[in-house]
Amino acid sequence: MSLGTGPVDSRMRFLVLGDSLAYGTGAGTAADTLGARLTRSLEQAGHEVRLDVLAVPGATSVDLAAQVRRAVPLQADLVLLVIGANDLTHQVPPAQSTAALGAALRELRAGGTQVLVVPTPDLSSVAWVPPAFRSFVAGICDQLRSLQTAVAEAAGAVVAPVTPALSATFAADPALFSADRFHPSSAGYALVAATLAPHLLELAGRREDDAA
Repeated sequence: MSLGTGPVDSRMRFLVLGDSLAYGTGAGTAADTLGARLTRSLEQAGHEVRLDVLAVPGATSVDLAAQVRRAVPLQADLVLLVIGANDLTHQVPPAQSTAALGAALRELRAGGTQVLVVPTPDLSSVAWVPPAFRSFVAGICDQLRSLQTAVAEAAGAVVAPVTPALSATFAADPALFSADRFHPSSAGYALVAATLAPHLLELAGRREDDAA
């Protein structure tokens, strides 16, 4: 007599790691968050998906180690990692920030997980930044984003572009921000998800090709 091992879950394991943007702070409903919206995009493309959100509001790159420890046993196929805003607001030294990001990505990639990194957004578009300081804040964001990009690509991750057009759209439309005037609203998350979806779908296809 053979002993069964139970049904095998063939769904794509999709994890979301990172900070409050990854978690969905500011969204009107859970269905409006990045994870939920991108899961629907994957499903509409024909993938069966299991979503787990391990992101923690307020997290910096240094906090990714704890999230990765939770993620590794789940053997994810695909990870969305959103990080960087709190590194700037908490003044984490860039060398420490990028070293922590690189370590997290190398551990995820060692298991064959495809990772899409969303680096530091352009914080100059948020309402509390005085106009006189916006170019300075944008420059600081650009510097950290450039360092993050180099570390992520060296680890074999894919970096989603944070385009000037997207930042300009947020700056021009207050409705894209939630009531705290810092995090995106549901409409803001919809815009970000639409920007990220093509990159995530490409990685999902790459993961399935590898498995085949």
